[in-house]
Amino acid sequence: MGSSKFLRLTLLAAVAFGVGGIPAAARADETCNSPYMSGLIKGQEDYLYVWTLGVKGVGDGFDKMVTLDVNPASKKFGQVIAQVSVGKRGEAHHMGFTDDRRFLWAGGLDDSKIYVFDVHTDPARPKLVKTIDDFARRSGYVGPHTFYALPGRMLIGALSNDKDRGGVTGMAVYNSKGDFIAKHDMPTTQGGDGYGYDLAISPSKNAMLTSSFTGAVNYMTDLGKLIKDPAAMKQFGNTMVMWNLKSMQPEKVLNVPGAPLEIRWSLKEGDEWAITATALTSKIWLVKKDASGAWQARDVATIGDPAKVPLPVDLSITADGKGLWVNTFMDGTTRYFDISNPEAPKETYSKRTGSQVNMVSQSWDGKRVYLSSSLLANWDKKGADDEQFVKLFAWDGKELKETFKVDFTKLKLGRAHHMKFGAAPGRYSAAAVQEAPQSAMRVAGR
Repeated sequence: MGSSKFLRLTLLAAVAFGVGGIPAAARADETCNSPYMSGLIKGQEDYLYVWTLGVKGVGDGFDKMVTLDVNPASKKFGQVIAQVSVGKRGEAHHMGFTDDRRFLWAGGLDDSKIYVFDVHTDPARPKLVKTIDDFARRSGYVGPHTFYALPGRMLIGALSNDKDRGGVTGMAVYNSKGDFIAKHDMPTTQGGDGYGYDLAISPSKNAMLTSSFTGAVNYMTDLGKLIKDPAAMKQFGNTMVMWNLKSMQPEKVLNVPGAPLEIRWSLKEGDEWAITATALTSKIWLVKKDASGAWQARDVATIGDPAKVPLPVDLSITADGKGLWVNTFMDGTTRYFDISNPEAPKETYSKRTGSQVNMVSQSWDGKRVYLSSSLLANWDKKGADDEQFVKLFAWDGKELKETFKVDFTKLKLGRAHHMKFGAAPGRYSAAAVQEAPQSAMRVAGR
């Protein structure tokens, strides 16, 4: 069977499952995951995997996967218990689990290498089992950013291309063994600027939403130099794209000026909307169908003082779809918005959590919030403000209370970026969605 037909059948099977069939009791884990993942963590996570940028002259200087013990019942709670170096620096950035959650794929924005870690055999000590180095050659893209599990597949959203290293890019599909399958260019017609960043899928709506950022020429440039270059500052994405998931074809380009970054679909059953934040204009945007059934994007709230460019970076939506965490990098602030009415989000809490703060990951029960500090090697602050940490906070609905801080600089680990949860064997649940990968294979004749 041809790869394109196999992909279509796989996605068709995926759409058929959706997320509505997952029993509420089986839902656990981090809120920002692909809906196709099986083996969700039951309750308390045991480990936090941190994809970390190497810093020349700090420790071994290489990118690495760092594992923290985050179970409060453990004697090593809040400590580093393992680290796996990849032997070079390639601008470690994002990562994502395969659909069976046995492997964690992590990418480098600069060298475009993809590292596959076994997190199943010994979850406390991930093992590097494969390096994929054909991403640029096979796809024509560079800067693998978002790793999103599909049944038997990994969908990878890129930030740039290997011709001019600008923002025009696309998505690549690999099978779970690491073999290249297909590519999908971001649209450059009918209002499309071709830029890419994040992607998020709502299977029950047959919808995939993508956002946009900037190319390698910009994200590998020192931030201070970049913001003084008017021409470079014009090379940021101003669109989101709604795709037909089954056909993998773009259906509508949405005008969302100011570099819309992370995308979060509401996780509440019955909701049909997604949310994003724009880095340069500091706005929250709602993507929702209008009365005629057409997808529209609308600016619904302001984050901080846009004139000061607080730079919203990561988002995390609560499991009930009523709350949203937003980290703003430049002022080191973590904000909470009440989005029970997504048409009118309201900031109800904020706390300065560091001199700089980037990623946010929260537990499904909403009681634990993890933060990391690094954005990009050349965009992080200088001197004393270049804090590099992972912090855990307890959230009681009123106040973030710091539980622990792991100082990555002091431990000579590097720059802490993306985080994912892990658990000891026997701590996973078998959700209904677990059957999606196997069923998709049967539909495809595998």
